[in-house]
Amino acid sequence: MIRLRYGNTNTFFIEGSHGGILFDTDYAGTLHDFYKAVKKAEIQVRDIRFVLASHYHPDHMGLIGDLQRQGVRLLLMDIQKDYVHASDHIFEREKSPFTPVDEDYATVISCLESRDFLHEMGIEGEVLHTPSHSEDSVSLILDSGECFLGDITPFELIEGYEDNRALKNDWELINSYRPRKFFYAHGPE
Repeated sequence: MIRLRYGNTNTFFIEGSHGGILFDTDYAGTLHDFYKAVKKAEIQVRDIRFVLASHYHPDHMGLIGDLQRQGVRLLLMDIQKDYVHASDHIFEREKSPFTPVDEDYATVISCLESRDFLHEMGIEGEVLHTPSHSEDSVSLILDSGECFLGDITPFELIEGYEDNRALKNDWELINSYRPRKFFYAHGPE
């Protein structure tokens, strides 16, 4: 796993024996900085077979359309399909250099299918639906113990959200996999 830091959102490259997956991107307009981070990490864009967004807020999916134009396929969870273009109006309003996501260049699977899909890439783990942050939020957990969380509220802050049953459910699900290390989109591991 390689963390790429080139903006405000941590992006993670997970390499399998049959290609890698990029978890999250940063905001539209950060493509040049993304290239520099990829070069520094000694990765090539062609090493990235798929990109998976933890959710479709602007700071997590802004480069997906640009990456698709370079041959990277979108791994789209079926529960995310209705949210793919949720941020388009924000980019348009801000006149950001944004390339919309092309759903025709996506592989759509369910979370239940994710283990087999990732296994075919040589990555052991699965994608979990963790909707406490937003209905389209997913987390990626690897059998080796790494857990990529997007914008989920950290576990150590859960008591401050005592009435948030969805957050507690997410953490019960995540912890049932016995993760060892957590990687957040906007904070340290």
